[in-house]
Amino acid sequence: MLRKQQTEIERTLKKVQEGLDEYDKIWDRVEDASTINQKEKHEGDLKKEIKRLQRYRELIKSWISNDAYKDKTILKNAKRQIEIRMESFKKCEKETKTKAFSKEALSSGGGLLKNNDLLSEAQKETKKWIETKH
Repeated sequence: MLRKQQTEIERTLKKVQEGLDEYDKIWDRVEDASTINQKEKHEGDLKKEIKRLQRYRELIKSWISNDAYKDKTILKNAKRQIEIRMESFKKCEKETKTKAFSKEALSSGGGLLKNNDLLSEAQKETKKWIETKH
């Protein structure tokens, strides 16, 4: 019985590591996204992956609370790695939900949109011309 559970733990830890690697890849895609649509799509993928990792986290928490397992450091490390990803996802989600012209976004120094992002090409040229005249 204990051997069967140990095998299940090892298999789950392997899936957790694969999930963490996948999360990191998706995170890089979110950061590198050039359009808002791409970013939103990748954030959806990120959300799916974090949900999967949270399920594993709950399973790991139940194993940690079980007294049958002596060495819980590997389980605690895996749980902590998942929690770190959860925190980063929470920050990403908060940034996404911040409205572009809210007081919070404007006070954060541009936050989601830079001032130049709001200008059309003609407006950018005009702004550049005005700056050269002063």
